[in-house]
Amino acid sequence: MSGQLLLIDALNLIRRIYAVDSNQNKGSDEQMIITCCARVAHACEKLLKITQATHAIAVFDGDKSWRYHYYKQYKSSRAPMPETLRNSLAKFKHAIEQTGIIVFAPVNDEADDIIATLAHKMAKNQLHSTIVSTDKGFLPSLNNYISVYDYFKKEYLDLNSIHQRFGVEQARLIDFWAMAGDKTNDIPGIKGVGTKTAQDVIAKHADITLAANDESLSPGTCKKLASGMEDYIISKNLVSLRTDINLGFSLKQLRLN
Repeated sequence: MSGQLLLIDALNLIRRIYAVDSNQNKGSDEQMIITCCARVAHACEKLLKITQATHAIAVFDGDKSWRYHYYKQYKSSRAPMPETLRNSLAKFKHAIEQTGIIVFAPVNDEADDIIATLAHKMAKNQLHSTIVSTDKGFLPSLNNYISVYDYFKKEYLDLNSIHQRFGVEQARLIDFWAMAGDKTNDIPGIKGVGTKTAQDVIAKHADITLAANDESLSPGTCKKLASGMEDYIISKNLVSLRTDINLGFSLKQLRLN
């Protein structure tokens, strides 16, 4: 296989477009969905041109990934998908397929893990892929072969933008999120440790599990790190994307006609 693989985080794209259209909707729900599907299809066509993709796939989320079983509170406070949207997902899938892009909806796996697996398979073979998503969880995967594109900001994300946004190097993002937590996904992090403390600890330690014994940190911080190490490990597992998902299809099957 050779070429460029386009990887679309399908629900991320759809929900962002749907949110705008539903707020502006002055007609029936049916007409709004028709318009929204057309906008999603148009976005996919634009992405094919922007990335010059030779292969493409749009990945949806399965029902319950391993994270829900590993940590019961995972995404527990997130608002459910609007019923109108949920009942129309088949229409969105059809709209995407009409652009020539393969649609994949796993039974249980999250789209993020599927996409990360595909991107890393490409990278191992020194082949390029572009992930289209606003989800920050893909940023640790960014490298010479894996790009991340924000369709709504019309920009590729880079290492400088990572440091400006989070205050840590790309290689330490997982540690940063595991310490500070992620409220949008109900990932706990270490209780009492916020962004600035996490940045300070990361700047001083390559191994966070040893930081609780650092005399240069305040006694209060050391105590929080010591008591919160179990949550840190749980959080680190939750924010780390899997790259070893059994896909059941080959990359060659994603070639565009």
